[in-house]
Amino acid sequence: MTDLARYSRQVILREVGVNGQHLLRDSTALVVGIGGLGAPASLYLAGAGIGRLILSDRDHVERSNLQRQIIYRSADLGRSKLDAATDNLRALNPDCEVEARPGPLDDTALLAAVNAADVVLDCTDNFPSRFAINRACVAARKPLVSGAAIRFEGQIAVFRPGGPCYACLFGEGGDAAETCEEAGILGPVVGVIGAMQALLALQLLLGIGEDAARLHLWDALTLSWRRLKMARDPRCRVCGDA
Repeated sequence: MTDLARYSRQVILREVGVNGQHLLRDSTALVVGIGGLGAPASLYLAGAGIGRLILSDRDHVERSNLQRQIIYRSADLGRSKLDAATDNLRALNPDCEVEARPGPLDDTALLAAVNAADVVLDCTDNFPSRFAINRACVAARKPLVSGAAIRFEGQIAVFRPGGPCYACLFGEGGDAAETCEEAGILGPVVGVIGAMQALLALQLLLGIGEDAARLHLWDALTLSWRRLKMARDPRCRVCGDA
């Protein structure tokens, strides 16, 4: 039974309602990477009443994480991120089933995790992982919510089955991505993008909103957004006609 009192502030929304809340309860989200993006995303998903969260990460909590990865506490230093995140998510919402799948996931394990989910959130920070997640989502025909942030810049996009995929936009084998360790990051920047990933995932699950084939770019210094239309590449090595 769903605890409607817990979710009353969103159940009252016409776009959610009791039926939508039950839909969230019966849904599964896969979050790959429980760092700056995955931390707020997973907290908001658990808070919203997602019935099952599958988490994957391979790191341990370090002191430098605490500046922006808000799911962790100083007492978690040295712990596996999966263990610490699981405990803190269960403390937030005991009704949310949290399943941990230690990374790095090989292609077979990643595809199995994607197949078990209704929506996938890519919260990783490197191109090899992003491309692997994209390939699995295309193969399993699952929607992918991709986010990235560095310095004062963020980007987010939804890739739906049948539309352009992540590789259409960036092309596999591209340049290595800068890391926050190298270039820096202001904590709330990843907080905003991670929260937006949770928002878009909830919209997908509820069947509301409209964000077809758009890449959203955010400048945190000017608080400005740009939207770019994405197109499917028929020659794409992942989703192309070949």
